Amino acid sequence: MSAAGAILALETSCDDTCAAVVTPEGEIRSNVVSSQGVHDRYGGVVPEVAARHHLELATPVVEDALARAGATVDDVGLVAVTQGPGLVGALLVGLATAKGLAAARGLPLAGVDHLQGHVAANYLGPEPFEPPFLCLVASGGHTFLARVTRHDGFDVLGRTLDDAAGEAIDKGARLMGLPFPGGPALERLAAEGDAGAFAFPTASRVPGLDFSFAGLKTALLYTVRELGEGAAAERRADLAASYQHAVVEALALRVERGLEATGLRRLAIGGGVAANGPLRERMAGLGVELRVPPRELCTDNAAMIASAARWATPLRGEAAFSLDAYATGQRGL
Repeated sequence: MSAAGAILALETSCDDTCAAVVTPEGEIRSNVVSSQGVHDRYGGVVPEVAARHHLELATPVVEDALARAGATVDDVGLVAVTQGPGLVGALLVGLATAKGLAAARGLPLAGVDHLQGHVAANYLGPEPFEPPFLCLVASGGHTFLARVTRHDGFDVLGRTLDDAAGEAIDKGARLMGLPFPGGPALERLAAEGDAGAFAFPTASRVPGLDFSFAGLKTALLYTVRELGEGAAAERRADLAASYQHAVVEALALRVERGLEATGLRRLAIGGGVAANGPLRERMAGLGVELRVPPRELCTDNAAMIASAARWATPLRGEAAFSLDAYATGQRGL
């Protein structure tokens, strides 16, 4: 491996076991994601099951990331790991693995906020998107709008008042009988339907830049009940298209407000929901400079954690060993 002092990063905040090797300049040498694929039978992620699978997968995934990068631990200059927010049991597996690697090799350790990772995905090569810009992060656990003026943080302008966009998508998909995770299945089904068939709410009356998706979920539930089982099944594609359209419009409305409020003409989107095709198309039509990371950098991954670690404070000794996980965001998200 030509680049010395590479960053080896781990991400285990939910059910994907991730490891990546990234150069200090932001070049991705490898980015491995191992999806557990066992939670669909439960209709959602089971924290205990996720943690147990991380225990089984963490070391093989790290070894795979190093091998794909053509590197060994001798090429690593910094170990980075997601500290939170997320499922605490899952996070602790990643932290323990990272601490062991750092201690065994005498390497510094950087704890990274998962949400900062989603923002920092935009800083990766080959064409990094540099601040300042407005950033929308929408995932299964978080939805927020931020002004980004520096590499090591961001200022929250608006956040969800209830459910995250990805959670609303997953729960809506479940109401339609679609498998977990719901996003990809909902998008495929929606492509066959009419987005104007049902007028679902977008929380347009919620002032400012905050998001709300609870009313949308309730509206879908009542619509399905009113249609009845047979009619709901027949019109499932229309329901999916209309529901997806409402989620996209709810996000776009706040982004438009944010662009106007900040005067920024540069926009980045991230998080798992940013992999949605209609959302990408809607954002592309806003008439501003747009950065949408590749889909593999929108969903949970370790390359984004390595990217954020480039501006984190590295820890050694007792400070590194004392690094702990947290379930909720340090910024109150």
